[in-house]
Amino acid sequence: MKNNTIHNGRGVQSNPKNRFESRENIYEYIDELTPSPKTELIIDHSKTILSYNQSPDIPFNVSLNPYRGCEHGCSYCYARPFHEFLGMSSGLDFETKIMVKEKAPELLKKELSAKKWKPQLISFSGITDPYQPIEKKLKITRNCLKVLADFKNPVAIITKNDMVKRDIDILKSMSEINTVSVMISITTLDNDLCNKMEPRTSRPQNRLNAIKELTENGIPTGVMIAPTIPGLNNHEIPKIIEQAKLHGAHFIGYTILRLPFAVEQLFKDWLQTHFPAKFNKIISLLSDCRDGNIKEKRIHHRMTGKGKYAKQILDLFNLCMKKHSLTTKGPELNTALFKNPNDKQILLF
Repeated sequence: MKNNTIHNGRGVQSNPKNRFESRENIYEYIDELTPSPKTELIIDHSKTILSYNQSPDIPFNVSLNPYRGCEHGCSYCYARPFHEFLGMSSGLDFETKIMVKEKAPELLKKELSAKKWKPQLISFSGITDPYQPIEKKLKITRNCLKVLADFKNPVAIITKNDMVKRDIDILKSMSEINTVSVMISITTLDNDLCNKMEPRTSRPQNRLNAIKELTENGIPTGVMIAPTIPGLNNHEIPKIIEQAKLHGAHFIGYTILRLPFAVEQLFKDWLQTHFPAKFNKIISLLSDCRDGNIKEKRIHHRMTGKGKYAKQILDLFNLCMKKHSLTTKGPELNTALFKNPNDKQILLF
């Protein structure tokens, strides 16, 4: 049942049933004065830190996620269902119960030191944002970057948070040997829409300022317009690309919204709460971009969609990209310099 409570600072307002659980937790809210649930940090005892994939839709094979769950609270986040594997919900649990991999730097050092490791690009992060708010205090992402810098192993970062500027000292040294790139995700330039859709992310102008500061320090930086939501923010593509270029971005990409598992209803509830007059139009256009299946999970289609309206979005993106002399390809990062700093050197006399 949908409730009318609006939890300020949270992207969604409920905890839908976990698809793997036979029982459902029912949360009852007394009135609109009910305080938003606080963020709870839970230690993650994973024994490994690197995740592997072989999807042709994803431009990397290895990723590192310092956290599970994300306090940014983006209502549309495709990663929400991953929390169900932990016995939690895709809803409020995802943005309030954050699994913290406090031993991530040590685990990363161990895995990079293993003989079976082949130097290759590592993505931060494949699932949740490495610079979500708690990172300011815990510095797990920063300490993992230090490990990668020591090993000279390349990393590609994607984030919605301008906190990435904090680590310019490390990123600059890595950029000097071509082992780092950064993508800043910008979904909208409208603060009001950002407040509703991505409540605990950095504001749009702060993200643009981060691009400027990163590029001024020689760090290759791009923009990801993700997700593009037909009927809600796709009209912003020209302005986002223009501002990205003005602030120094080198490359750019986009994805079209998809709504796997419980995310479909969470997003629909969010849409009914904040944009009821646009609900039917947005869902209709999204369905058109997804061959009628807004849960789309087919490779080659799930990122950019299919159909006439998806083609219009692609054409608009390509036109603006060419106008501002941008490319979709980031730098080819260097793996040849990889070296285990713990290897003992043989001294010759």
